[in-house]
Amino acid sequence: RDPLTCAADLIGCELVWDECAGIVVETEAYAEFGDEACHAFTRASTRRFIAERTSGTAYVYLNYGMYWLLNVLVRGASGNGLILIRALEPTRGLDVMKARRFLKRPAPVDEKKSLGQLCSGPGKLGVALGVTGADHHLDLCAHPTRGFRKRKGKVEVVADVRIGISAAQHLPWRFLLKDSPFVSVPVGKPRR
Repeated sequence: RDPLTCAADLIGCELVWDECAGIVVETEAYAEFGDEACHAFTRASTRRFIAERTSGTAYVYLNYGMYWLLNVLVRGASGNGLILIRALEPTRGLDVMKARRFLKRPAPVDEKKSLGQLCSGPGKLGVALGVTGADHHLDLCAHPTRGFRKRKGKVEVVADVRIGISAAQHLPWRFLLKDSPFVSVPVGKPRR
C-alpha cells in the first residue's frame, strides 16, 4: 500500500515493543520519489533499503546523533516509502518507559502530564521503547514481540503538515488521532 494510506491507517493501531506498547496517535509519510524530505531523495543507502526490503521492515536511524527514530517501510502499486512513527499513547510497560525516559532527570510531578510526554515525539518514543540501531532491518510483520496490532474500533484521523523538516514542509502528510493529548504537536500548530 502507498505511504499516505498506510500512515493514516496506522493511527489507532497498537505498537508492541517487547514488554511495552502504545496506541499509534501520530505518523508521517515519506514518499520514495519526488519527496525532498525523504531520505531516499539524497541517500543511496535508503534507496537500496527500499529496493531490497519487504513491507513492514523497520528503518531506524540516529537523528541529530542522539535519538533513534523508528520508521516502517511500505510498498505499494502507487508508490513506496517510509512512515515515521511520531507519537504513541502509552498503554503497557509504563514503568519501563518512564525509567528509560526520565533516567537522567526527575520525573515530572504531574503524573498525567508525564504520561502525555512519555512518547509525544519520535525521539521520546524511541527512548521510551528502547529502540536502537540494532533494530534496523527488523521485520515488524513477523517478529514475535515487536510490531503492529490491528486497531480496535473506528478512529477519526486528521491530516496536517509534516514538522521538524526543512524541505517539502507544505505537504499534509502528518496523520494524527483527532483531539489526542499524546501527539507531539497539535493540528494547526506546526513548528520547525
